Amino acid sequence: MNINLARYIDHTNLKADALPSDIETLCKDALRFGFASVCINPLYVPLASSILANSTTRTCTVVGFPLGACSSLSKADETANAIDDGANEIDMVLPVGILKSGDANRVLDDISGVVDAADGNLVKVIIEACLLTDDEKVLACQLAKDAGADFVKTSTGFSKGGATISDVKLMRATVGDSMGVKAAGGIRDLASAMEMIHAGASRIGTSNGIKIIQEYLSK
Repeated sequence: MNINLARYIDHTNLKADALPSDIETLCKDALRFGFASVCINPLYVPLASSILANSTTRTCTVVGFPLGACSSLSKADETANAIDDGANEIDMVLPVGILKSGDANRVLDDISGVVDAADGNLVKVIIEACLLTDDEKVLACQLAKDAGADFVKTSTGFSKGGATISDVKLMRATVGDSMGVKAAGGIRDLASAMEMIHAGASRIGTSNGIKIIQEYLSK
C-alpha cells in the first residue's frame, strides 16, 4: 500500500502538563514531517496556529474533552472560541451517557451545535467506542453523519480503551465513503497504524507520529 502516511497523522499532545515549549516542538516536528495536523488542548490553539500559519498542517483542538459531559452550550462556545483563536479542525466528545440513555435527539443537537459553531471548519466526533455496544457505536456514527460532521473518531485515549480494528471496520461500514474515520488511542508503531488504515481509518491520532513515520520511511 503506497500512501503518504504523514498526511494520515494528527500529531498529538493533549497532556495536562504540556508546556508551551512542548507545543512549539510538536508544531515544528509536524511541519518537518508534513503531518495532517497537530492536535492540542484549546489553551494552545493561538500558539499552534501562529507556528503553522501558511502551511498544509492544520491546527486541531478538542472540545468537551475528555468526558463529553459538559453542556451543549459550553461545547458550542468552546468551538467558536477555538475557531476565533485559529483552529481549523475540532475533535468533540459526544455525551456518552446521554447516548447510552437512548436520547438520540439530544445527542444530535449536541453535535449539531458544534458543527454550526465550527462555521464550515472540519468536525470530528469522538464516540468513545470502548464504552459503547456495537449498536450504540452504529447509532453514534449515524447521528454524527446526520448532524453534518466530517469524521467519526474512535476514542479520546483517556478512557479504558483505545482504537480497535473491529471498531474502525464497524465505523467505516456505518458511515461509508461520505465521512472520515479517525483511529486514536494506543497507536504507537507503524504496524498498528497500518492495520487501522487497512481497516478503513483515514486519520490516525497519535503522540508517536515521529516514531511511526521514521519506521515507514526506513522501509
